[in-house]
Amino acid sequence: MKTIICKKPGKFVFTETPEPEPAKDEALIKIRNIGICGTDLHAYRGQQPFFEYPRILGHELSGEVIHPGSNPELQPGDQVVVNPYLSCGKCIACRHDRTNCCESLQVLGVHCDGGMRERITVPASNLIPAKGLGLDQMATVECLTIGAHAVRRSEIQAGEWAAVVGTGPIGIGVIQFAQAAGAHVIAVDVNEGRLRYCRDVLGVDAIVNANSDPVYQLKELTGGDKPTTVYEVTGNKGSMEASFNFCAHGGQLVLVGLVKDSLSFDDPHFHKHELTLRSSRNGTEVDLRYVIKSIRAGQIDTENFITHRCGFNEMISQFDSWLQPETGVIKAMVELE
Repeated sequence: MKTIICKKPGKFVFTETPEPEPAKDEALIKIRNIGICGTDLHAYRGQQPFFEYPRILGHELSGEVIHPGSNPELQPGDQVVVNPYLSCGKCIACRHDRTNCCESLQVLGVHCDGGMRERITVPASNLIPAKGLGLDQMATVECLTIGAHAVRRSEIQAGEWAAVVGTGPIGIGVIQFAQAAGAHVIAVDVNEGRLRYCRDVLGVDAIVNANSDPVYQLKELTGGDKPTTVYEVTGNKGSMEASFNFCAHGGQLVLVGLVKDSLSFDDPHFHKHELTLRSSRNGTEVDLRYVIKSIRAGQIDTENFITHRCGFNEMISQFDSWLQPETGVIKAMVELE
């Protein structure tokens, strides 16, 4: 079975691995498309927390059922979205339906081997039917789920001003679900191409280049108030710390991006504003199914941010270019036959 393994930072190998055999309560699926995520890029660079090498990457997956295992929703040949979050079902987080932050969470392609191979076994309960979605759409569901979960966690209200700091694939998901919630959305980035995309394609209410006094710009756009909800999606230490200054008095900062570092903030400023600080991690089955429903209803755009694609055999030769901002990559998609 053809498999791509990340042996160490900066090194992939194309190899053959044994065919997987499904255990009890596992399903066997054929991988069809793999979305390349920021996590994959960070792992390749050696910058991903909670990570060990060697590792088979890949957790944004569309698949076709070969053996459905114990999942009563599925039949052989069905197209499915893979829920890559393997939770224990027993810890306090799982008992409170917060499986996304399970005490012993395993994420495919991060803590255990993922989908950069022709076939994979997963718990049958981690497959979600995706009838009516295309292969590209199915492989974007997990990416969009992170944004959907962050917006749901923030409990943002219609008419609220929200800033989304960082307009990569996860930020694009946050933008779309914040818009769906009725918020006025400001996109914040240093990349003019990404900002134009947010304005011209996603239709955000405003854009802010963070290189030019973002606090002043955010005040001007919100009548002097600043946004009441700020989603920080860059995973950049400096940007994450600066975002504390972007929030209105009584507002909230939602840290969606993750950095392999410690963060600091000015406590008097934090208390003066009585800010709410939240982290947002992954998503739940509820979020995955909501994203699938939203795509199926035509409420969420999944196609315009797929900028690069290649076949499985070409992925290693293409991957380094996806690390370069000048290539204009937003989302790369790898296709298996």
